[in-house]
Amino acid sequence: MNTATAQSGATASKPRHSNPFGNLSAMRRLVAPAATRPFAIVETVVFMLVVLGLCWALDRADPLLLNSGFPWLWFAPFIIGLRYGTLLGLLASAMVVGAWYLLGASHGQAWPLMFFTGGLLQTIVAGHFGDTWGNRAARASTINDYLNDRLVAITNSHYLMRLSHERLEKDLLSKPTTLRDSITELRRLSVLGESVSPDTSGTQGSVAAQAAPSAPLRALPGAHGLLEFVAQVCQIEVAALFPVLHGRVGTQAAARVGDDFALAPDDELVTHAMSTMSVAHLKSEDIPAAQSQYLVCAPLVSADGQLLAVLVIKRMPFLSLNFDNLQLLLVLLGYYADGVEHSSLVEGILNVVPGCPYDFALDLGRLTRLQRDAGIASSMVALAFPRDEAGDSLFAHVIRRRRALDLMWPVQTASQSVLVNLMPATDTTGIDGFLARIETSLSAQFNLDLESARVGVHTLHLGAMEPGPALQRLLKRSGLDV
Repeated sequence: MNTATAQSGATASKPRHSNPFGNLSAMRRLVAPAATRPFAIVETVVFMLVVLGLCWALDRADPLLLNSGFPWLWFAPFIIGLRYGTLLGLLASAMVVGAWYLLGASHGQAWPLMFFTGGLLQTIVAGHFGDTWGNRAARASTINDYLNDRLVAITNSHYLMRLSHERLEKDLLSKPTTLRDSITELRRLSVLGESVSPDTSGTQGSVAAQAAPSAPLRALPGAHGLLEFVAQVCQIEVAALFPVLHGRVGTQAAARVGDDFALAPDDELVTHAMSTMSVAHLKSEDIPAAQSQYLVCAPLVSADGQLLAVLVIKRMPFLSLNFDNLQLLLVLLGYYADGVEHSSLVEGILNVVPGCPYDFALDLGRLTRLQRDAGIASSMVALAFPRDEAGDSLFAHVIRRRRALDLMWPVQTASQSVLVNLMPATDTTGIDGFLARIETSLSAQFNLDLESARVGVHTLHLGAMEPGPALQRLLKRSGLDV
């Protein structure tokens, strides 16, 4: 933790205090307290006794200073009223009245009506002023305490958010892509790279000659790009991709990252990954005492269950060797292997739905397998629009609002327009968000919702049945005869 963070943490741990009256000294707070203390009655009585005693000592013939030309004695109740409020001011005034009966009446003086009336009114006014500003001071102090608590809580939350942000930055630097970004990149590698590069084909030819000269080795389009992308996403430092033919792994790598190394075909992790068609690593429960020079071995298994290649990882960060990262690695390799085997996937869908676009059928087969093998939910949504001028306008508007990763298949007949939207890595919540976004856009543009626009909504989650029959069922529900 840096110095600034430490100072922030120290600041967050100290409560802050402020005074609504400013920076008052201890003496000033004693003279003008913000709130009445329980000991105020005793202070009032003692203060008045001291003042009356001083007046009696100053002039015993006139202890209340009635003949001094100014009612000096009423300064004492006036101060008490300002300091403690009306009630204690009246207590001080009562002590002045009591002093007159004890001292003044004994000298035969007549009752000074105006003296006591003016003094009493003055004390009441001062007491009311003291009560008003005392209440305001107490209210300001209470609000200030509340705001101080909020400030401390916000400071602590800000400090924790800063630490969380720093950790999030580190996570993004180490794994900067999401699963959707990964699927988009693998789509480009497996679909666009239909042919094997010269280096890869040469390497594969040598491996095929070692394994079975009469059987050609299956091509791995974009193998170098695949390995570089997987190494970036899963934080792999040294690894190589070795093709497999007829159950035997070749010793010549189709692609590699990091330092060159030779493959040991009889290594325990390699044989275990090939036999189980699953990821094998040093901490696997199926291999209690694995002795291997590699960390992880992951198979590339095609859609029809054929082992195409084995990814051998020799070095990767320790923290990256976890279940989530290995599961992501298996998902990416399986998605790429499905792209290599796209012919078998597409053929089963096109046999049922002949008019389905090639790319749409390919991703439909891939995502169905992702749902079954890795539990990653994907969905299809079909929006049926009436075939008229308004419906065609809404149909074109929704097509323009497509998400970057979604695949859309627009189908138009004489009676209606149907937009089939394939949504990777999208569950029920994602479908609800997609429909809400479409409805919000229609409301803002046309002042219509899906119901008033006569748009039929049909949804289907992948994985429950084969992709071809599932797509056919969705189209029939949408009113299309396929």
